[in-house]
Amino acid sequence: MSEILKLQPEAIWRNFHLLTQVPRPSGHLEKIQQFLLQWAAERNIEASLDDAGNILMYKPATPGMEDRKTITLQGHTDMVPQKTPDSPHNFETDPIETWIDGDWVRARNTTLGADDGMAIATIMAIFEDDTIPHGPLEAFMTSDEETTMHGVTYMKDGLLKGDILMNLDNEVHGELMTGSAGGINLSAELEYQEVAPDAEDVAVEIVIGGLRGGHSGLEINEGRGNANKLLARIVTDAIANFEARLASWKGGNMRNAIPRDAHAVLTLPKENVAELREVVLGEWLTDLTDEYGLIEPNLTLQVNEVAIPAAIVPEAVQDNLVNAILSCHNGVMRFIPHLPRIVETSSNLAIIEIGEGKAFFKVLVRSSADSMRQYCVDTLEAGFSMAGMKVTTDGAYPAWQPSPKSEIVELMTEVYKDLFNEDPKVTVVHAGLECSIILTHCPGMDVVSFGPTLQSPHTPNERCNIPSVEKYWRLVLETLKRVPKK
Repeated sequence: MSEILKLQPEAIWRNFHLLTQVPRPSGHLEKIQQFLLQWAAERNIEASLDDAGNILMYKPATPGMEDRKTITLQGHTDMVPQKTPDSPHNFETDPIETWIDGDWVRARNTTLGADDGMAIATIMAIFEDDTIPHGPLEAFMTSDEETTMHGVTYMKDGLLKGDILMNLDNEVHGELMTGSAGGINLSAELEYQEVAPDAEDVAVEIVIGGLRGGHSGLEINEGRGNANKLLARIVTDAIANFEARLASWKGGNMRNAIPRDAHAVLTLPKENVAELREVVLGEWLTDLTDEYGLIEPNLTLQVNEVAIPAAIVPEAVQDNLVNAILSCHNGVMRFIPHLPRIVETSSNLAIIEIGEGKAFFKVLVRSSADSMRQYCVDTLEAGFSMAGMKVTTDGAYPAWQPSPKSEIVELMTEVYKDLFNEDPKVTVVHAGLECSIILTHCPGMDVVSFGPTLQSPHTPNERCNIPSVEKYWRLVLETLKRVPKK
């Protein structure tokens, strides 16, 4: 784990290592908040925690740069807690174990937390070093971005004093983000009265795993398998052709992560088990491998005999729920018409939990067009309503619409070209960034988002590109040095 302390730039990697030692999964940020406040106090840095769980820090300008615009450096303190099925890691108590794989820093069998630990480490490196030239600085470290964007949603209006917001939560070095998608969580729920299984039936568990998963904004257009959607096809076959009945279902655990695995417990006549196993491990594995083999090379299917459950889903409810899963839109709905390579609207069937008399589905809908976001919600609600489910929405956040003329984007374009002899890519992203909500509380800020290169965030395969971190750090420092006057 200490190997990353030998990497350059030393200041970022040293501070990132400190962050890996402090548990900080979404929803459990007390330890990281306490750590950052103590870290600031030990360095005489002005810092505070607001009522929404955000940490604010302030640093005066270096002598001679007091007349520069104030920059707000922003990132989020939480990380997505994802691990491999065999990992014993406890995200609420255990440190992240890092290792170096060529040009990449990775974690052992868990998410790395570079999303958005790289941002927090960058802020720490700047605030602890009095030799870095800069104008007035403000740091805004937000809470629970990955689950509900709680920190920015409940921040006070006018909380930030910066003229320029530099969001450090982009995953591709060389890109300057000037816009992002909005989003909304959709939940569908149903309560039902369980029934007893047939006394002569036995039970099996069908498990699909080994999928890549991924970020439901950045990687939703890559055609990766959604474990819930793939499992629905197999369960439908089992019900239609093997007299199977659904007892329970569990798939996915994060609204913004493409589900990597899912499992369903079915009851069926004992004499049908062997044939079902043969079909699942033969025909279905062949079909799914043919369809997804190039992008999901590690896809696995299992059929395990398990104890007969005490209760199952009533047949009519079962059919409605499975049909709802099959019909639920998942993936890209539309690309931006004038930017055909960039996703405009998508949905991710992220979580399914069925059992003990309750069914719960959660879908994250994203769009850079408010009207299309609502259309996608209406489409999903129509399908779930026909299944008798109650549909609710929450956690809506707006799209961040690009500014036609941004002084900070123009400056960073110039800086990037001077440093690397090429132009950066100025674009928008389908992921949700906190910039849009911050602007509703602090209108008028000039905003840009950028960062080092990460791959496969929100999965145990998350990794951070080492060479890009050094380039990113140079871009940050030179931009701070050239920040315009007020």
